Amino acid sequence: MSLIKSQLIQNITEANPHLFVRDVERIVNTIFNEISNSLASGKRVELRGFGAFSVQHRKQRIGRNPRTGESVNVEEKYIPRFKTGKELRLKLNPEKNASENQREEN
Repeated sequence: MSLIKSQLIQNITEANPHLFVRDVERIVNTIFNEISNSLASGKRVELRGFGAFSVQHRKQRIGRNPRTGESVNVEEKYIPRFKTGKELRLKLNPEKNASENQREEN
């Protein structure tokens, strides 16, 4: 199951009943726009504990069409990248964290 933007807005609104849906929607859109605009201008976006977004440049190259084997010119492009933060990794791998904590205690 995935979380879509409208569900995110709904979850935030339910957790904060003093906020209007339209205000939460404006806040969420502003955050996403700021992240997108920063990446588009080549900046790195770091959200401590969550992760960091960056842009990687891929040079122009000659590729192969997997169906025909024919050479194809692949234009240069920019690819968004995401690297998880430590807190997110710990939340995703709780059993690994428990074993690491036991080792540290011994």
